[in-house]
Parts: sequence; structure tokens; C-alpha cells
Amino acid sequence: MMAIYVDADACPVKDETVTVANRHKLDVYIVSNGGIRPHPHPQVHMIIVATGADEADKWIADQAKTGDIVITADIPLAAKAVAAGAAVLRHDGDVITEANIGNQLATRDLMTDIRAADPLFTGPGHKGQRSFSKQDRSRFLNNLEMAIRKVKGG
Repeated sequence: MMAIYVDADACPVKDETVTVANRHKLDVYIVSNGGIRPHPHPQVHMIIVATGADEADKWIADQAKTGDIVITADIPLAAKAVAAGAAVLRHDGDVITEANIGNQLATRDLMTDIRAADPLFTGPGHKGQRSFSKQDRSRFLNNLEMAIRKVKGG
């Protein structure tokens, strides 16, 4: 049975995920280190993992399999989920696949190097991280719906 796993720390689309999953009668696992209010819906499972770096990511990576959907902004977790056969969406609706995960990892590594060289990230052209928009939310909802339909075979 298909499940949706949400890397819940700083995830702006938890409620949207639950709404779409409810429409399809799917279980949702909201995984975090704590600090998130319980959800009353019986198909929503709140998973609280041990405190520590990447514990939520490790739990999701151990669970995700072909036919599941993982929602995360964490690129290493996305790579593990893609390798396991799961569909992966970022919070802004970007779809991560076998075809683009290599570029995603390379970009992540490049940005890590840039931040290490310029910790305050004050270099020319830096405008900061863009905010989460209505278009991001809409793209997420559309792509989540499409991912569910694709996994269901319809």
C-alpha cells in the first residue's frame, strides 16, 4: 500500500499533503524530531525520532520503497528515496527523479563549498533565499496529485 512520508522539519506543505492524501485515502507519516502538534486524522501518523542530525531522514530512508512518495527538501534523503524507487517532491513542487538527482546533488555540494568559502554569503549577486510563494504551493499540490495518480497507475 502506498504511503506518503513527510520530512516535517520546516515543511510548509504538511496540511496540503494531508488534504490530498485524505482524498486518496492514503497514510501519511509526518516525521520530525518533535515540536509538531499531533494531527487528529486517523491516517496521519506522527513519527517522533531521536534528537540528532538527520534522524528523521534516516527513518524515512529506511521506510520508503517503490510506490511511496517522499516529500523533502533534503537532497541526500531525496537521493536515497529515489534509489529505493519512491517518487520524491520538494516542498516547492519540484519533482526529483533518477534523471535529475545527480544535478541536484552536484548543486548542493557546490553551494556547500560556496558557503564554506563565504560563510556570510555576501558575495556579488547574492539576493538571499527566495520565500515560499503561492505558486510554489500550487505547483506542489498539482505535482503531488500527479505523483499519486502515476503511482496508482491512473
